[in-house]
Amino acid sequence: MTADELFPVALAGHVALCIECKTNTRAPIPVRWIQSNSGPGTTLYACPDHAVKLGAGPTPEDALRAP
Repeated sequence: MTADELFPVALAGHVALCIECKTNTRAPIPVRWIQSNSGPGTTLYACPDHAVKLGAGPTPEDALRAP
């Protein structure tokens, strides 16, 4: 075994997978939130380059207003 296999690189801080390019980003931007019927919802993230293209979707902090 090599040293890289024994000691993989660990990224410090908040790291998330971009839903568009499927790469890890150290500057994740929440773009979607999926509500769950049981348990907490799921937040989907994008890298800064793709966040503009995807636009901001609903987040748990968004208030829905009745018409």
